[in-house]
Amino acid sequence: MDFDLVLQGTVVLPDRILDEGYVAVRDGKIAEVGLGVPPAGRERHLLGKALILPGAIDAQVHSLSQKDQEDFIWSTRSAAAGGVTTIVDMPYDEGNLVCSAAAVKRKIDHAGPQARVDFALYGTVDPEEGPTRIREMVEAGVSAFKFSTFGTDPKRFPRIPPALLDACFAAIAPTGLTAGVHNEDDEAVRTYMEQVKASGITDWRAHGLSRPPITELLAMHTIFETGANTGCPAHVVHCSLGRGYDLARAYRRDGFAATVECCIHYLTLDEENDVKRLGGKAKINPPVRPRAEVERLWRKVAEGDVWLVSTDHVSWSENRKTNPDMLANASGVPGLEVMVPLFVKGAIERGIPLTWAARLMAENPAKHFRLDHIKGALTPGKDADITVLEPRDSVYDAAVSGNNVVGWSPYNGIRLPWTVSATYLRGEKIAEGAKVLAKPGTGRFVRPLPRQAIPGIEA
Repeated sequence: MDFDLVLQGTVVLPDRILDEGYVAVRDGKIAEVGLGVPPAGRERHLLGKALILPGAIDAQVHSLSQKDQEDFIWSTRSAAAGGVTTIVDMPYDEGNLVCSAAAVKRKIDHAGPQARVDFALYGTVDPEEGPTRIREMVEAGVSAFKFSTFGTDPKRFPRIPPALLDACFAAIAPTGLTAGVHNEDDEAVRTYMEQVKASGITDWRAHGLSRPPITELLAMHTIFETGANTGCPAHVVHCSLGRGYDLARAYRRDGFAATVECCIHYLTLDEENDVKRLGGKAKINPPVRPRAEVERLWRKVAEGDVWLVSTDHVSWSENRKTNPDMLANASGVPGLEVMVPLFVKGAIERGIPLTWAARLMAENPAKHFRLDHIKGALTPGKDADITVLEPRDSVYDAAVSGNNVVGWSPYNGIRLPWTVSATYLRGEKIAEGAKVLAKPGTGRFVRPLPRQAIPGIEA
């Protein structure tokens, strides 16, 4: 038999959908995609109406934000169960800010034996060192760089002020990699936070009031103008506002590389229902916005203004998300296990073609991180990373599957019409339903393909 694995079903590609299509795999790579009677294979599954998607690439994961909590052993387990075959991990690790080649190597050596799916890494800078180590981190294999216009923590998650941001962008520009930035204006947020504290409001309303839309939009102007000034691709790693996507589109119209990522929580949760109900468990930076903004973001998806969809996944222990004083809680939520089915649900409900799922969670992330030579598409020659969803109704409960280090999720109780039934990494089944089959160490570190010769850096 010519093929190791053949799957037949509804094949979802970035530009079209193949009803009664098939995907054939040989030696861990996609070998053939077609229509009609599927060829023979050593393993052959006729999946009926099931959706066959390229394995998702989650562009924003925080596996190590809290010491002795999640780690790659859990984040990549959640990923495998959720149809995510590659995660891109953020550099803000408690106790190891990833700001040097040595820190990159430490993280690769730490994550490799644990990872059940493939992983790529972001790098960042220590504000005291500036851009001096950017080149060495490129050589060490980072796929992008991450900065923040807001200082969450002076050591673990520092603010990068405008002049330093400009210098970092200028250092990254010749490498062709992208500079991703957390978009909240530090001075504005601190002013609004003081106003909220002075008002005495401490409940669920406090977070949104402390970070109104202007705090995001001011930062986005800084980020995109810095990219325009330096020639560096500028990327906003999460935007909760339709207006922000308009800003990026305007910069692109003027010829600059300006992109925006939308997290799944901004497409799912709203302030007046979910934040009110969940309190600290729905505290995220930037904040979850009102329902009208959620629907605006879906329109931005349909119009092609969203570049990536990600989770910004972080599994804080429950005690850091349940303080009655809203502003005292940690920011961020887990989402790896449920991003793909949530996006599929939301798109179908609004009549948005599922081709966007293949584009925003696979093809575009692969391009963005320069992994598209091996990842991101059901294209012959690329890794056979595949996600299968079946039309089976389920109600999400993070505690039930056993694939999450925490049992809480802001998505608990949401009804999903499509459920991940199988995940394949390089042609091997790594999850079947909620059961994760991949052993720790199955995943590999993936590095970007250099697009140009960079002086002093080996290709």
